[in-house]
Amino acid sequence: MATLELRNVNKSYGSGLADTLKNIELSIDSGEFLILVGPSGCGKSTLMNCIAGLEGVSGGAILVDGDDISGKSPKDRDIAMVFQSYALYPTMSVRDNIAFGLKIRKLAQAQIDEEVARVAKLLQIEHLLSRKPGQLSGGQQQRVAMGRALARRPKIYLFDEPLSNLDAKLRVEMRTEIKLMHQRLKTTTVYVTHDQIEAMTLGDKVAVMKDGIIQQFGTPQQIYNDPANLFVASFIGSPPMNFIPLRVQVRDGQRYGLLESAAGAPGQARCELALGAAEGLEGRELILGIRPEQLLLAQAGAVLPAIVAEVEVVEPTGPDTLAFVEINQTKVCCRLAPDAAPRVGQGLELQFDPGRALLFDARTGERLPLGVPVVSAAPRKVAQLKGR
Repeated sequence: MATLELRNVNKSYGSGLADTLKNIELSIDSGEFLILVGPSGCGKSTLMNCIAGLEGVSGGAILVDGDDISGKSPKDRDIAMVFQSYALYPTMSVRDNIAFGLKIRKLAQAQIDEEVARVAKLLQIEHLLSRKPGQLSGGQQQRVAMGRALARRPKIYLFDEPLSNLDAKLRVEMRTEIKLMHQRLKTTTVYVTHDQIEAMTLGDKVAVMKDGIIQQFGTPQQIYNDPANLFVASFIGSPPMNFIPLRVQVRDGQRYGLLESAAGAPGQARCELALGAAEGLEGRELILGIRPEQLLLAQAGAVLPAIVAEVEVVEPTGPDTLAFVEINQTKVCCRLAPDAAPRVGQGLELQFDPGRALLFDARTGERLPLGVPVVSAAPRKVAQLKGR
């Protein structure tokens, strides 16, 4: 196990080209599981290659247990990497693929046999040791690739989108296997993925990347519940967060953001968010962020903002039902219990806890550092919208 720290790491491929990595700052403790997540082209695989030593950094430092390894060759970093393509030797047996790195290090044959047996048992591939990679399924090949890395017992494991070539069912199974393996070995791990479900389920810490910049770094729950900006809020969560544009109106010197649907009586089809005397909102486009599970069917006596909206689409998923309505001419997803499944055309009275809703600047994408009281149209009910 080892600590890993990245200090102001930059990567550029030449003069006149935009930096691929920009001032990356990260630190994880010994034994932690770090997820690098983001869309294709955001720089996460480049950052992984820099940690492994497959690419050099243009600036900054990479430290393992406080030792700067930025200038060391890959073989001297004591880091094992599992690639997206598995990179198995097709003419070698599973046993020889796992043992290859140990033979290069000139370990005694008895020690090699012991290590291969340990890894094969851990990954439940003992019955495959005599086969060639071409005789294995995708999931089995992935286990062998992991076994080759595990046999080295390095300080740090790196996984570069290892499950992207597997089908959906096998991805879920292998995700569980990787998490169990980490719980057993407790080795510091960095895992690259563009799949936010993998990020949420596997990581102790998550770094969300975009355009070579870390947008937010924290625990999965911190990033889910308290996203730093519009990009993070939209990328993390399935189904994704609802983003509802707000039109700011001024009445009697007070500023309001209006939520409005096309269903129900006028008093039921609108909800006003009182922005009070908050400054700098004139002419500013605002976006209200609400996660699907935070839009609830109205309960009698609940003192929460409410709005009636007509159901346009219903998607049963088994454990819950997704109902889509329109608010402010925007499609909005509600995550409901399966026994509360509505019908298309039905008017739903929806409530939300404004303390869990978020407010964003539509132009910059940043969270607004505001705590604004929320008032529903009728009856008037006051609560507090969550700011930063």
